[in-house]
Amino acid sequence: MGNAAVTARIDPQTLAQAPLHPQLHVGSLHEQKKRILFVSSEFADLIKVGGLGDVSAALPRALMERHDVRLLIPGYPQVINGGHPIRVVGEVAGMAALPPCKIGRMDLPDGLIVYVLLNPELYERDGTPYGDPHGRDWADNHIRFARLGLAAAEIASGTACIRWCPELVHANDWPSAMAPAYMAWRKVGTPTVLTIHNLAYQGLCDLQCNAELGIPAQACDSEGMEFYGKLSFLKAGIVYADHVTTVSRTYAQEITTPSFGCGLDGMLQAKVLAGQLSGIINGIDESWDPRNDSHLIQGFAANQWQGKRTNAEYVERLFGLEADGPLFAVVSRLVQQKGIDLTLGVAEEIVARGGRLAVIGRGEPELEAAMAELGRRHPGRIGVHVGFNETDARRMFAGSDFLLMPSRFEPCGLSQMYAQRFASLPIARRTGGLADTIEDGVTGFLFDEPTVESYLEAIQRAFSVYAHEKLLNAMRCRAMAAPPSWRQLVEPYDRLYQQLLGATRAVAADPL
Repeated sequence: MGNAAVTARIDPQTLAQAPLHPQLHVGSLHEQKKRILFVSSEFADLIKVGGLGDVSAALPRALMERHDVRLLIPGYPQVINGGHPIRVVGEVAGMAALPPCKIGRMDLPDGLIVYVLLNPELYERDGTPYGDPHGRDWADNHIRFARLGLAAAEIASGTACIRWCPELVHANDWPSAMAPAYMAWRKVGTPTVLTIHNLAYQGLCDLQCNAELGIPAQACDSEGMEFYGKLSFLKAGIVYADHVTTVSRTYAQEITTPSFGCGLDGMLQAKVLAGQLSGIINGIDESWDPRNDSHLIQGFAANQWQGKRTNAEYVERLFGLEADGPLFAVVSRLVQQKGIDLTLGVAEEIVARGGRLAVIGRGEPELEAAMAELGRRHPGRIGVHVGFNETDARRMFAGSDFLLMPSRFEPCGLSQMYAQRFASLPIARRTGGLADTIEDGVTGFLFDEPTVESYLEAIQRAFSVYAHEKLLNAMRCRAMAAPPSWRQLVEPYDRLYQQLLGATRAVAADPL
């Protein structure tokens, strides 16, 4: 490819001296709320595939007290039929192969305003935001999500017929990463932030798609969005965004290395040196409270464990498990990244030592099949449900003693924090956000290498703690207090926004 921006290597000693957090203003100015457009392909209230949906529902709400934050999402069937009225307030014209769209407005009961990109041909399909009911990616995803990015750029430029214009645009992952690019190509001076939730998903399409996406020829080279003979939406966002964030400090460091950088480490190193890359850990929302969570069979508080035992009994019945020994849980996508093969490798030892294992999730067919077969070999000790159910997942967090998260990489991870809040101690690999949110031997257990041997050492320590009730309960109490809430994490985003906005402020338009 000859991509100098990607393959260039910066001296590690020089990189180590560069701040992963930019030099932000110490204070926040709140004399006037800033107008922020938050762009995402998921929103947990209505449509969720993974953690992006949770973040897109929680972070804008946490920021609402300080700023006028509005969300832009595509009009999937789950959004259109979500039970909230949508009124058309704007429209955007077509460009190249990107069709014209209407823009609807949805006002949620808590005051969050959601703009919905309306185009039945592009978005009103059965399946997930990204693929059909059989798990195959939509062949026109490049059109669908370029259209989302362009719509954000048009709202920012004031050409979407909406009497509201953002002062900053915050895009998330590859599906909305074209927003900063289209804004740059159209010379829209509004500051932009791109948050990388998972660098491994880059939104690639053929280089020849540039014409139908309306991409300038000069942007299709190694300094733009060309990536090994393809076009990369995520690379475009990295190149053109004013600032890039990731969802944990450790992951921000990891992605500047060849091992975790997915071919973009050279470019991300340059972002660090420019003060344009930082890591801000995710939080969990206030619904994750074991005292009053409506999903649970019975609530509980620290050192009041009857409710935890009641939820454990539900999990035992649900998975057909015997009622003795520590209960280990897997609540995860069943994919290679999550280290599911490693859990398959340690499951026999867990059973041999008297433990039980409950698994819920879906993912790669071969791993689903392997997990199902494991459950058939160990009835009463291992139970597997391929699929996902929010209520059962929460009860598993609440009822289990330990959560298994042997991820090969984990940008942030939310499950370990959900487990901690519900007094289940995570056993996880020391990577990304897992390293940032778990204190080894205090709020969970960490291991270093993605091997069965390293994983088993942490599991053995967990068994030892389980045998000492006072130590187990002390760790549970520490874990329950550990996860940060989104309200605690507003400040670093606010400082970043204020830095990018500076002291200037556009004249406010009448909101629509």
